Amino acid sequence: MTSQLPKFTLRIPKELLDKLKIIAQNNGRSVNKEIEMVLKEYTQKNLK
Repeated sequence: MTSQLPKFTLRIPKELLDKLKIIAQNNGRSVNKEIEMVLKEYTQKNLK
């Protein structure tokens, strides 16, 4: 299945990526999906 979502490259420190991997694994998500969820929550909170 080919995704129709736009691609976006993100450069972050290795230490932050390592932490995101742990959090994502604990939540049963991919790192990509975990970042998407964090950004979704942030935008919902800050764009009222």
